[in-house]
Amino acid sequence: MKPFLLLATRAEDVAADGEYEAFCRYGGLTPDQLHRVRLEARPMPRLDLDEYSGIIVGGGPFNSSDPDSEKSDTQRRVEREFVTLLDEVVDRDFPFLGACYGVGTLGKYAGGVVDRLYGEAVGVATVELTQEGMADPLLAGLPPAFTAYVGHKEAMRGLPPGAVRLALSPRSPVQMFRLRANLYATQFHPELDFAGLTQRVHVYSGYGYFDASEAEDVITRAAAHPVTLPMRILRNFVERYRR
Repeated sequence: MKPFLLLATRAEDVAADGEYEAFCRYGGLTPDQLHRVRLEARPMPRLDLDEYSGIIVGGGPFNSSDPDSEKSDTQRRVEREFVTLLDEVVDRDFPFLGACYGVGTLGKYAGGVVDRLYGEAVGVATVELTQEGMADPLLAGLPPAFTAYVGHKEAMRGLPPGAVRLALSPRSPVQMFRLRANLYATQFHPELDFAGLTQRVHVYSGYGYFDASEAEDVITRAAAHPVTLPMRILRNFVERYRR
């Protein structure tokens, strides 16, 4: 099998490694089947897409809708590299799954509107599938509504031209969309379980997602709503595109 590629942007080792392990575990992938590039640490290498089964983009603290003057040099570099990569990915309709930051990358690249209007606090959201979502192979085996972990300052307000909305939540009108046949992005985190959420709350308590003094309350509220189903999306992605 050709490996999948995870493009990551988390600068904190604990969160970055936890994310990688979660994508491996819930995608049913071994470390040699999921290559990782940490873009916050070094420039994107030259990629030959023919060497991979598909691309996964993890989440992170970058906000694509921030004014360019407020972005770090690293973020501006990463965004330029994603544009170059997506030129080829979109043209080839190459299997792509962006989780959280994937909305900001694929969505903005394709002409969608991403801003802070529909941000969601860290916690649990009820994700509802559209009719198109219920028919999509990446969502096979999922019920019409399920719980998922969210936590994002920006979100999609308007879909890119030609995109299909697959899921929404009461607070965010676009929780998942598909572009062409094989390009996907989710606003929620399909890789995240309760242990992972707890870890990220501790790592990112000073990043403006919530008041640092409320970290334990955020964890307690999340614990009251089990999240066990979104991970199926990762397994579906791997099973559909492995080659």
